[in-house]
Amino acid sequence: MNQAIHEPAVDTALQQFRDMMAADGYLLSWYTVDDTSVTVKIDATADACADCLVPKPVMEAIMNQALAKTPYRLNDVILPASEH
Repeated sequence: MNQAIHEPAVDTALQQFRDMMAADGYLLSWYTVDDTSVTVKIDATADACADCLVPKPVMEAIMNQALAKTPYRLNDVILPASEH
């Protein structure tokens, strides 16, 4: 699989979550782990709303559902160290 071809699909699938998290002071990024999976990383900014971040199992379910429309599956979600 040519990852470069499919990466825009991942960006599109995660964009609404990136925007929602940014409103709460979090930065969502992702990277490919291999040809079929991605890891989503969430970092807190100085303005992050500590009560706004859902627990990891909930975040994993949300990211799995978002990625279902892409050729990738979720490998992991990395939350800020001080969270969950």
